[in-house]
Amino acid sequence: MSTGVIIALIVVVAVVLVAAAVLALRARGPQHGGSLKRRFGPEYDLAVARHDGDTKAAERELTERVRRHGSLRTRSLESAERERFEARWTAAQERFVDSPREAVAEADRLLAELAGARGFPDGGQYEEQLTALSVHHAHHVEGYRRVHRVTHARVDDARDGGGAGTEEMRASMVEARALFEALMRPARHDGGDGRRTGTEAGEPAPAPTPAARAP
Repeated sequence: MSTGVIIALIVVVAVVLVAAAVLALRARGPQHGGSLKRRFGPEYDLAVARHDGDTKAAERELTERVRRHGSLRTRSLESAERERFEARWTAAQERFVDSPREAVAEADRLLAELAGARGFPDGGQYEEQLTALSVHHAHHVEGYRRVHRVTHARVDDARDGGGAGTEEMRASMVEARALFEALMRPARHDGGDGRRTGTEAGEPAPAPTPAARAP
């Protein structure tokens, strides 16, 4: 075999390998993005919007969230803890009728404490706690974001005679309840058949029970 033929074969093999590598990278990219979109759902769209439509930047952010918090294992709630949290949530819902702002503020505090009790970052680190929750409860974390925003914006707005209206506060309470219920469920490693629940798998939670209806 002549030297020229050998060189030609080497070039052909190199071109084939490069082409295969490019195709593999192209195939892997959309799957990665698709996986993130399935996992994060509405949080994926929020991240893209926050990055002005730059999906690559959004996916880098979401990948970093998974790297930091994906391996977090939640702890079980003791029976007394569970009863205490349930009683506080019920009281907050009842308070909404006469004092909606105080009820929303209590919901904000309650979610922070409940998440901390389950093993998420402490509620004093709101952004870090919210980020961790978005990895494990992506379809429900917006409720926490809404009650927190209403609670901490109302002081400045009140000075100008503004602030969230009653219907907005009611909507934030209803949305926050979904995260509360998700956090009250046993973790998948607490026992049972070991299967992932819809919430822990990043899927919408089942409809709330009548006993947990918001105001």
